[in-house]
Amino acid sequence: MDTRTLTATTESTGVRLDAFLAARLPDLTRSAAARLIEGGLVTVDGKPAGKSARLTGGETVSVTLPQAEEPEARPQDIPLEVVYEDADVIVVNKPVGMVVHPAPGHPDGTLVNALLHHCAGSLSGIGGQLRPGIVHRIDRDTSGLIIAAKNDAAHTCLAAQLSDHTLARTYECLAVGNFKEDSGTVDAPIGRHRTDRKKMAVVPDGRRAVTHWEVIARYQGVTHLRCRLETGRTHQIRVHLAYIGHPILGDTVYGAKKPVPGLTGQCLHATGLQFLHPSTGEKITLTCPLPEEFTKMLKKLQSQR
Repeated sequence: MDTRTLTATTESTGVRLDAFLAARLPDLTRSAAARLIEGGLVTVDGKPAGKSARLTGGETVSVTLPQAEEPEARPQDIPLEVVYEDADVIVVNKPVGMVVHPAPGHPDGTLVNALLHHCAGSLSGIGGQLRPGIVHRIDRDTSGLIIAAKNDAAHTCLAAQLSDHTLARTYECLAVGNFKEDSGTVDAPIGRHRTDRKKMAVVPDGRRAVTHWEVIARYQGVTHLRCRLETGRTHQIRVHLAYIGHPILGDTVYGAKKPVPGLTGQCLHATGLQFLHPSTGEKITLTCPLPEEFTKMLKKLQSQR
């Protein structure tokens, strides 16, 4: 059991208890908070309270979070496009639509399931039973290069490189609208969206997030960009580009809600990956081509010039 103690500030005056918990604990949805309250796992100033109870400010709220039993991901024979592989690491070109690791709603059919089969169970254990080998993630509807570690030493080394930016990731995307400048940087903190817990947003108290971008080509109403991540927050490029008024084409979460004909996800692809090999220290630079949907959209835009 994990017990958290929270203090309600004056800003929480009038807020329902379940909403307060969901806002203060990013991994907790409002419905999950309500279940905890109904189960007697939440107290306000030491006393049980109902989920609809409203705070007045100044209360001490204690919530006990049960330890979830983490199921073990199972190997599945799913085809992988392997770009690089040796005894320490494997880099694959993840297709649009593939989830990286098992999660609620996606118990299998993920990259982890495929890696467990392909690597015959030889993946680092640092990420736990549901994330073996996973050093970083890319969204389900984003394609491109992702690296996984085959042993704990490699995982530790790559995680350190991710932290100090030695592990560099480059993306290409199609952004809605026209950019006046040829390059720029978005330096804006990202955290959980205040009202939609499934989304991220630029928020004052979020974690620092930095995205560097440069224009590759300009088309009618769309700009082809190359983006380099300095940090790696959830949905970072998608959130940052939407924040400056240029959401990614096909992104129905942070951009237009209507899907773009010919696209099954957002036009965002991890084209480049650079890292120092965990065993040899050699600089490894990898690239992969744009997916078919992306190239078809580019040709369509080029024909409209």
